[in-house]
Amino acid sequence: MEITEVRITLRDEEKLKAFANITFDNAFVIRGLKVINGTKGYFVSMPSRKRPDGTHQDIAHPVSNEMRRIIEEKVLEAYEMELKVHPV
Repeated sequence: MEITEVRITLRDEEKLKAFANITFDNAFVIRGLKVINGTKGYFVSMPSRKRPDGTHQDIAHPVSNEMRRIIEEKVLEAYEMELKVHPV
């Protein structure tokens, strides 16, 4: 499985820096990933929904650490490129 497209929508908020949509094999899209500025740097948050008890549950997420690393690398790389084109 290959990530064939990453689309970034920049945000200018304290922690939320961008939304991302990723496409796998030109056939499957996951929307609503977030680029977050955390205490240890940038990371990618998977799309989630808020539960009645106030916690959040991921709607879609990688099953392995390797796939999580690949997704995070690609999304953060696309985020950096988008910042160069459209500085916030």
